[in-house]
Amino acid sequence: MAGLIGSAIEDLDTPALLLDKSAADRNIRRMADFFRGRKCQLRPHFKNHKCTTLARHQLEAGSAVGITCAKLGEAEVLADAGISDVLIANQVVGPAKAQRLISLASRLEKLRVAVDHIDQAVAISEAAKAAGVSIGILVEVDIGMGRCGVPPGEAALKLARRIVELAGVRFDGLQAYEGHLVDIPDMEERRCRTIEAIQQAIETRDLIEDAGIKVPIISSGSTSTYSITSEIDGVNEIQAGTYPTMDWMYRRLTPEFELSLSVLARVISRPKAEVAVLDVGFKGLGHEFGPPKIKGLLDEEIATALAEEHCIVQNSPDWKSGEAVELIPSHACTTCNLYRQIHVHEQGRLVDVWPIEASGRLS
Repeated sequence: MAGLIGSAIEDLDTPALLLDKSAADRNIRRMADFFRGRKCQLRPHFKNHKCTTLARHQLEAGSAVGITCAKLGEAEVLADAGISDVLIANQVVGPAKAQRLISLASRLEKLRVAVDHIDQAVAISEAAKAAGVSIGILVEVDIGMGRCGVPPGEAALKLARRIVELAGVRFDGLQAYEGHLVDIPDMEERRCRTIEAIQQAIETRDLIEDAGIKVPIISSGSTSTYSITSEIDGVNEIQAGTYPTMDWMYRRLTPEFELSLSVLARVISRPKAEVAVLDVGFKGLGHEFGPPKIKGLLDEEIATALAEEHCIVQNSPDWKSGEAVELIPSHACTTCNLYRQIHVHEQGRLVDVWPIEASGRLS
């Protein structure tokens, strides 16, 4: 691979995951600059790219207090890379995972995990107490996503009361994710509904503190709501994920960030004059929010459809067989998880290849 450094990205074997380094650097600086000097701090979400080199770039840009991740396996990769402050924004359940969590806690300066049931906290407490380590706990509050989390209010207070009595764990606050609102196209509607949703977490914090329990942290937010949630008094951390890479769905929601991620594919067939077939399908493109778009032609009437290993392009440009084409996925996070490395380029020339160490880390 070293011999390819300096070559044109079109010469890469396909499909290949690409990152425009200059665009990614500008995205990272933009988000860091936004949070500079604010009370609310940035905790970038590793699930976007799963690449520790990118995570270090996010931390080195400043304004970030640590890294968020979705899975214990991702947290272990972050620890291997020397990143010392990690939030697992998910429930960690089961004896095997409890032991892995304890081992991880001994390697990090600060480790937090989300819970939404006392049984989860008790299992972590017992393992942590036996090992002589301390793990921070955030009670996850469901503010409308309908996924994990206890209801706001009394249910969260009841759980917090139980947690503060446990050894080996610290009650560090609340997690409340407005994920059901992040894709609202109209910014003003997104703003109003996000503020309304987060208010449930603020009121829950007030209820818990009125009961004499300190709530140091409310951790929340996303790339499309960072500028809203971070302005709400009481929110301490924003778990923005997609902003370094972007995808075409988030680009519509946050046009201040640039598209830096793409998948390089190649034309392998021209079965009709208006149809081209590329050598990547849904095994190489996250497509949860729609099929990919052609880089540079995002607003053109070009329809794409995916099979397992093929992208069928209707109304295609006059591409020749063998021609390289860059595709912009609708979902960067699941796209990065499909690859083991990312080809980093500047002005169309390969400058580095970064491992995606946490790709496929599902447990």
